[in-house]
Amino acid sequence: MSQKTPQRIKLGMMLQGAGGFMNAWRHRSVPADASVNVGWYHQLAQRAEEAGLDFLFVADGLHINEKSLPHFLNRFEPVALLSSLASVTRRIGLAGTISTSYSDPFTVARQLASLDLLSNGRAGWNVVTSPLAGSARNFGKDHPEHGQRYQIAREYIDVVQGLWDSWEEGAFIRNQQSGEFFDAQKLHKLNHQGEHFSVEGPLNIQRSSQGQPVIFQAGASESGIRLAAASADAVFTNARTLEEAQTYAAQLNQQVLKQGRDRVGIFPGINPIVGATEQEAEEKYRYLLSLLSLEQALNYLGRFFDHHDFSQYDPDGPFPQLGTLGENSFRSTTDQIKRLAAEERLTLREVAFRTTLPKGEFFGTPEQVADTFIRWVEQGAASGFIICGPVLNEALEDVVRHVLPILEARGYWHHDDSVTLRERLDIPARPNRYTQAREHLRQAG
Repeated sequence: MSQKTPQRIKLGMMLQGAGGFMNAWRHRSVPADASVNVGWYHQLAQRAEEAGLDFLFVADGLHINEKSLPHFLNRFEPVALLSSLASVTRRIGLAGTISTSYSDPFTVARQLASLDLLSNGRAGWNVVTSPLAGSARNFGKDHPEHGQRYQIAREYIDVVQGLWDSWEEGAFIRNQQSGEFFDAQKLHKLNHQGEHFSVEGPLNIQRSSQGQPVIFQAGASESGIRLAAASADAVFTNARTLEEAQTYAAQLNQQVLKQGRDRVGIFPGINPIVGATEQEAEEKYRYLLSLLSLEQALNYLGRFFDHHDFSQYDPDGPFPQLGTLGENSFRSTTDQIKRLAAEERLTLREVAFRTTLPKGEFFGTPEQVADTFIRWVEQGAASGFIICGPVLNEALEDVVRHVLPILEARGYWHHDDSVTLRERLDIPARPNRYTQAREHLRQAG
């Protein structure tokens, strides 16, 4: 009986200033202004591309206050940053977060189609519904409740993808001798009239070499999983353990099959801490803990619960009962935090530090971390991973220098020369709906 051929593990990197740890900006190896240092981002992006990573990802949010994470207080808008990165990279994918609750479908369709074209087919869109109610006050709107946000998002994606089909392949003839610039038969208005949006179209930019940008989605609630199953090409997850990741993957795949779709890529965010020995990894973790105060950890925890003030409780007492607090914001994360606190009978202090700086399963020697990569992929929990931190440059170098050689030796890693993001992630091209309809008529006739 032949042995199964290992699949190549796909890798992304989340660009979030110095890293995913809230006080990564204080780390001795990074510039304190990393969140708005374009040279820093160029350096990270080029290193990731040189190492063979598949995509970069820029997260975003639309509401801050004085308790927000340092990186959130002062950061680039994703499409602007990704457009800059497109000019200094050639093969790595470029995905960014844009909210469906607080943006306009036509504008977003145009922005992302432009990024896709100028990057030669490397763009991706992480669809979010904006969980924080404070975002609404920046746009003069009421914050939709959890379920409604996902209903809006489903129609929003339909509109954007419809606009991306405004022009068929070969529509722009550009014959300088005859004066024929485009084929009018290959231009289409969308004429969308829906519950939430009315958009005529067409979009004023052609398709890229990958047809349409890749759709990512990150919601882990029931509503988020339904949206991902219906619309996403790939998903991001924040599962803490293999078991949590397997449960999420099973729920998502079940919904995807109900939709009659092929399985989507699943990319857990990870915070690898790698040392030559376990002791060295532990020393790295302890150094990071030294940069974090209890007050900061409580503030970080409070963000997921509508910026609830956890300083009012005894930090060494049990995690407080919070009722439904957080259910209309980061529902899947708050459910996870409550469940962990109850199952392990953690104090508030323990919950705050674990939430702010989780040690996680991707911790230890290069061999141990490589084994974890393989175990998650082989046991159906992941298609690949997104390196989030805790300190981005350190995590990237640890994975590239020490973990990838082990994965390569075992057949789970190699450089991919593909250019478009769809090719790199093995996501089929999305055909133009009008070209497809005409072909169906031709075959039927």
